[in-house]
Amino acid sequence: MEFGLFFFANDTSEAGQSGKYDLIFDAARWADANGMARLWIPERHFHSFGGLSPNPSVLAAALAGVTRRIQICAGSVVLPLHDPIRVAEEWSIVDNVSGGRVGLGIASGWVPNDFVISGHQEDFGNRKQVFRDKTEILRRLWRGEPHKVRNPLGEEVDLRIMPRPVQPDLPIWITAAANPETFREAGTIGAHVLTHLLGQTVEDLAAKIVQYREAWDAAGHEGRGTVTLMLHTLVGDDDDEVHDLARAPMMTYLGASFDLASRHLASVPFLRDPGRIEVSQLTPELAEAALEASFEKYFYMGSLLGSYDKCLATVDKLAQLDVDEVACLVDFGLAPQIVLKGLENLNVLRKLANPEPLRAA
Repeated sequence: MEFGLFFFANDTSEAGQSGKYDLIFDAARWADANGMARLWIPERHFHSFGGLSPNPSVLAAALAGVTRRIQICAGSVVLPLHDPIRVAEEWSIVDNVSGGRVGLGIASGWVPNDFVISGHQEDFGNRKQVFRDKTEILRRLWRGEPHKVRNPLGEEVDLRIMPRPVQPDLPIWITAAANPETFREAGTIGAHVLTHLLGQTVEDLAAKIVQYREAWDAAGHEGRGTVTLMLHTLVGDDDDEVHDLARAPMMTYLGASFDLASRHLASVPFLRDPGRIEVSQLTPELAEAALEASFEKYFYMGSLLGSYDKCLATVDKLAQLDVDEVACLVDFGLAPQIVLKGLENLNVLRKLANPEPLRAA
């Protein structure tokens, strides 16, 4: 089992405040020095939830300068918002700065306001097809193949990006969760999968991974692909201690997204038809109950929150389900010193989950 770090902070900082990115950089340096596989940084617009990263390529380039080994990945670029030429150019720079350590999670998007960036309002309704088309263009550009466009003079020209990336092929993860077809499409085109447990159970995910592997094999790709699962993470000595440390920050963190989407309500076990709930109409009491239930579900059923024994059992179960990497979301509102101490505990868990074979005398 590989382990990475996933960053998706709720940005509550004020204008003029410095040090907003200190935790990300401190954690990135630590991860690079301690055998973690990847760093994951999001794309998020016009909202505090994930708001430190409106352009992951900029943050990725900065992280490339302070690390030497770890893979640096977007989780995820919302491809329909952008010209694939610019995406390929920006991430090719990061690939060069990092010495070939780029990976790109890509997604079709779901927040209507984000699509003002694309300049084409119709892209929101057509985003699935736009996503497929731009994914293919992005991959061709990365490989150095020409992309035919018409310039303002009406001339058809073949464009190739500069600088040329270090990696001959771009490692791509497709963000997927509720829709099994997305897993199958990822397998068919030979892309990895980045997923989470928002709106799906571990059992749901297991069935989708099987479909992903089958589609990958049926398409004749080499290897087997990578399934990366994002989980909220804080590892400690005692379940109750970690529960108490994580409860209030994570409830606040989940609450920050309530006006962005009602999907968190889908994780509340006792609510029926969560999609029909209008978040703006929630009473404070019901919102508190929903957040409490969401946290408890995450803690006991869908996270790396808790003791070594509890978290190791979770990792073992995920390995049996054919998950390849746990992307550990660590910046969900905890104090930086707690996060950094938790990283040391996470490294112990990583070693417990991946014991080195005994060497012969």
